[in-house]
Amino acid sequence: MATRLQFENSSDIGVFSKLTNTYCLAAIQGSTNFYSAFEAELGDVIPIVHSTIGGTRIIGRLCAGNRHGLLVPSTTTDVELQHLRNALPDAVAIQRVEERLSALGNVIACNDYVALVHPDVDRETEEIIADVLKVEVFRQTIASNVLVGSYCALSNQGALVHPATSVQDQDELSSLLQVPVVAGTVNRGSPVIGAGLVVNDWTAFTGMDTTATEISVLEAAFKLQGNDSSAVIGEMRDSLIDNWA
Repeated sequence: MATRLQFENSSDIGVFSKLTNTYCLAAIQGSTNFYSAFEAELGDVIPIVHSTIGGTRIIGRLCAGNRHGLLVPSTTTDVELQHLRNALPDAVAIQRVEERLSALGNVIACNDYVALVHPDVDRETEEIIADVLKVEVFRQTIASNVLVGSYCALSNQGALVHPATSVQDQDELSSLLQVPVVAGTVNRGSPVIGAGLVVNDWTAFTGMDTTATEISVLEAAFKLQGNDSSAVIGEMRDSLIDNWA
């Protein structure tokens, strides 16, 4: 199921958090409600790490990661890096990346198998992504936007991309990612999917402004729906599956 929440007064929760199948990062000094929503869904399953990166709280936009690893920008301090190393599972590799495009969360979208990256990232960075995250790397745009991490959200079950992505591009992305790709929005029509949504294989968190229709689309896209789905959502899912087929 998808959970709606806010960070202070912002619905851009993907800016202040990062979710994978083995850990969750959350910015420090948020409201109690923000943390308790994560704790309720994830507390028994994966560690929830409160952190800053480069002294800022926009951690979701600055780092990229999956169950194998976490990439952080060169602005990350030694203290922050040590804190992350201590708090994350031992199996998760952490690597600081010297990259001109330092908002790694905006330029990398990845699940546990594949990463889409900004066409202009350094060759060296591309190798680090492949090595640390253990993924295949593809240089890609989404609806002509180079910030692939901002305009799409990925899990191992599905992908949600910018609403202007053509059907042809969706098919191409789907074959690259090997998961169904759906175009949609979050936060009442925002195309910046990465800022308004964090998702893993069994749960999603989205901004408070996200409408019921947007939630039903993203739950179908990421296969988060339980068996109690209403007829309306069933119909929407059927129409989505027809689009994929």
